Amino acid sequence: MEGDTVCSEHQEDEEEEYVLLDLDSVYSQLQIPQNAPYVLSGLDTMQPVLILDGKFKLIGQWDETIGTCLLFKEEAVPVVHEETGPSEANLFAGKCIVDQKQSSSKQVKPVGRTHRILKFRLAPDFDSPNTASAQTEQVNL
Repeated sequence: MEGDTVCSEHQEDEEEEYVLLDLDSVYSQLQIPQNAPYVLSGLDTMQPVLILDGKFKLIGQWDETIGTCLLFKEEAVPVVHEETGPSEANLFAGKCIVDQKQSSSKQVKPVGRTHRILKFRLAPDFDSPNTASAQTEQVNL
């Protein structure tokens, strides 16, 4: 019983902290697949490390924001048009009419906020795929 109390008190003390990962400086240099697996380590250090897709090693640097970055999540919401008037023969009973010509709208919900950005750059010891293939060709000749 005593252990359960200590555990629940510890869980109440934990606070979530969001961090914005800025990959703008490396995005154009790398072919990062969508939903690529990643490992983010060293968040409690001055230079965290991000490994993307098991291939790309990036070094991060903390940056404070001038204001607050608000974080949202998107949820697609279809636009439904109501029937314009009564009808003798209701042909659309129980059906939603969605206008395909209208652009899709999305609903956003706030998730959190942060004052910190983690900007990433390529690690100095990282060989890009082009460099690695050039070195292989030189060795084979």
